[in-house]
Amino acid sequence: MTTTVAAFAAPAAKAPLERTTVERRAVREQDVRIEIHYSGICHSDLHQVREGWGAAIFPMVPGHEIAGLVVEVGSGVTRYAVGDRVGVGCMVDSCRSCENCRAGLEQYCTGGGPVWTYNSRGKDGEVTYGGYAREIVVDADFVVRIPDALPLDAAAPLLCAGITTYSPLRHWQAGPGKKVAVVGLGGLGHLGVKIGHALGAEVTVLSQSLRKREDGLRLGADHYHATADPATFEQLKGTFDLILNTVSAPLDFAAYFALLRTDGAMVNVGLPEEPVQLTLQSLFGHRRSMSSSGIGGIAETQEMLDFCAAHGLTAEIELITADRINEAYDRLLDGDVRYRFVIDAATI
Repeated sequence: MTTTVAAFAAPAAKAPLERTTVERRAVREQDVRIEIHYSGICHSDLHQVREGWGAAIFPMVPGHEIAGLVVEVGSGVTRYAVGDRVGVGCMVDSCRSCENCRAGLEQYCTGGGPVWTYNSRGKDGEVTYGGYAREIVVDADFVVRIPDALPLDAAAPLLCAGITTYSPLRHWQAGPGKKVAVVGLGGLGHLGVKIGHALGAEVTVLSQSLRKREDGLRLGADHYHATADPATFEQLKGTFDLILNTVSAPLDFAAYFALLRTDGAMVNVGLPEEPVQLTLQSLFGHRRSMSSSGIGGIAETQEMLDFCAAHGLTAEIELITADRINEAYDRLLDGDVRYRFVIDAATI
């Protein structure tokens, strides 16, 4: 039998979110029903609620940084039990049979793509609703365990922001002897700094101004430079093995490519709504590359959570009640958060 749960939804594109209810499916054999305790607010939520990335499905319940407790398991579930501390990130299903899914890269599923936690349709054709709600029902294969060492509220943003930065840092082998630049010190960037530092890399923050310099150094950065100062680009030419770009705005990419060493890579995890300008000549000469990275697979997400627990890493959060979601959206657009809003789901 389906369950009706309280939620916050955007009724239409660009409309304020409002309190409502949504139906959650009955727990199937391989499902887990989760009582949501905390849900992070990701900049992706704003992009999708405002249709910045294209047409979306409304009403929309955003939220893909979900932390809570298991309250029911299907008859075939052996991995989780009632009371377990768990999380759900950006995906709730995939084809599971394509080459990427078999390799643990469900986020790159080629068998129709992943089923996203919200603004998507499941294999049954039903619209998915996200974590701005009191409960969610998810296939156990797309649930991860949150270690006891991580508080649920500060762990919630790890389910998107954490894995979005961890995955490329691991893939491009950030570690001792590597120089890594993180562009932007926001919800993604502050975790990129923490994780890069914990991996043993020499981390530099590249931000528009020095306004957050003290924070950046406290979070683990070795250096902090203002990109509004042209001298930064002269001083740092040919410095970095990896540049992790976390901002969702167009950049002067040629200027950033010049900061890379031979064989260096600039990896983009922010996704601007508008097209960007790129001159291929700026990549030539030192075998530099430009790439991207999208979240991480389920196994890698669990690996990230265990890594964060082992190193005492969590997001820097501002906990809010659900009636402040629209205010939080406005503040996020203004860059007025350090560094991630998290909704107390008990207030929904």
